[in-house]
Amino acid sequence: MAKALIITWEKYQDHELIYPYYSLKENGYEVTLVANKQGKIWGSLGSHMTCDVETKIFESEEIRQKYLNEYEILLVPGGVKALEKVRQEKGVLKFIQEWNAADKTIFSVCNGAQLLISAKILQGRTLSGYYSIDVDIENAGATYSRGPVVVDGNIISCPHYDFMGEWMRTAYQVHNERNKK
Repeated sequence: MAKALIITWEKYQDHELIYPYYSLKENGYEVTLVANKQGKIWGSLGSHMTCDVETKIFESEEIRQKYLNEYEILLVPGGVKALEKVRQEKGVLKFIQEWNAADKTIFSVCNGAQLLISAKILQGRTLSGYYSIDVDIENAGATYSRGPVVVDGNIISCPHYDFMGEWMRTAYQVHNERNKK
């Protein structure tokens, strides 16, 4: 079974984690949620996810390699409060750099782009993200696009949960095309 990894923190943006989580499962992916603690984590709107959540998963080279080898999609949901925390985790940033260097698929929505900015993987790319971080994206060396779905190589981005249906459909198409066997 194909595997997808979602990286987040408490106070994630509810829509941007729950919809993709179940969409991935519906499309046949085994989904692992990585966050700051195990058990229930709460979104900024009060919803919660009870999943197999692992803590500080990226501190070990062995664990990072396991996820790099076994997973094919990395999904980064938004949530300003969540991204303020997760983007400070050096192990997460290193993992994203390694994932990107391996040219593996990244789905990013809204403020999820902040994690990609902190990982310093956007130089020369075109990306969408929440409208208020357009300057941050540009300061990271990327071109900001207001498009509802932006595809640049292995990164498929979206500015807001209003466009998540189109974003997920496009992301699956791009991922499947890039990974034809």
